[in-house]
Amino acid sequence: MATTDLGSSLQHPRRSLGNRHRSQAEKFLKLSTNDKSNISWAEQSARQAVLHDFTHPDNWRILLTIKLESEDFTGARAVLDELFLILGRDPNLLSQLDGVELKKSAINLLEAALSIDPLDPDSWWELTSQEGGIVEFLQRTRNLDFTDQRANILFSRRMERLLADGYEDEYLELTRKLLAQRPSNHEAWKKMGQLHERRNEFDQAWFCYDQAQTHSTSLTSRDDFKIRMESLIDGKGKIAWKTPDIADRVEFLTRMQILANPTLEIPKDEDEKEGDELSEIDYARKLFTEERLSEAFFICRRLAAEGDSEAKSLAEKIREVMNSE
Repeated sequence: MATTDLGSSLQHPRRSLGNRHRSQAEKFLKLSTNDKSNISWAEQSARQAVLHDFTHPDNWRILLTIKLESEDFTGARAVLDELFLILGRDPNLLSQLDGVELKKSAINLLEAALSIDPLDPDSWWELTSQEGGIVEFLQRTRNLDFTDQRANILFSRRMERLLADGYEDEYLELTRKLLAQRPSNHEAWKKMGQLHERRNEFDQAWFCYDQAQTHSTSLTSRDDFKIRMESLIDGKGKIAWKTPDIADRVEFLTRMQILANPTLEIPKDEDEKEGDELSEIDYARKLFTEERLSEAFFICRRLAAEGDSEAKSLAEKIREVMNSE
């Protein structure tokens, strides 16, 4: 499968495949009552169900049930950790369960998490849009980690519900953070660009469309936007719009880099002399090897905008890695 196809499929959980694997898991779990060898087949199917559609709560329920049935309590704990990661909750909260018998508490914990934070975006919005829910969500979301691709996709869908209800500024603030931590989400870039364009914030729109087209080469959002702008200008007395200059592009990419890593501290290698710092391109390479892809990507894009061909090549390499994850 091509990189762009894979990236596209990951942004759209495949519910039909998830349902099929869940049905198989349920069948094998039932058969395991008489033949315990079926429990391993049940687990394999349940894992596939979650892999293909992490947004369906029943896929998590069957996987956790199978883990408990096979008395794999370490595995049950791992399932809960993974779900909490996707929900943007601090997995360290689960450290309270150390030494607790998960056989009795795991299902209740799963159901409590899903009832408070539904995976389905419409169910989530119905709950969140109640009095005080949006304020609480905004406060919590500002402190969350969206580097997990599934969390990024889940919260992207939630941001869309915010936007649909008129919370434009909140949508822009939180989606920028979301994209700083996972810039390969080209759908979110395009949607944010459309909002900026509608608000006549044309430079910001171009930045977003540029990122969308960068991460999905099949898109023409940046080129189409330029054509639209030119058609508005020609012969109609409009103020001419120009593609943002290099300084503006650098400023935008620097802001995204800060959102990806607010500290922006460049660590020194142990063998470096006191006062010696890595060059920015070497720092980007270091971040790349440490799998801090978002930070490395925005550094390289910024350097590339300033004419660094080596940074441009590395940015493309990082983009391919992000889209293939």
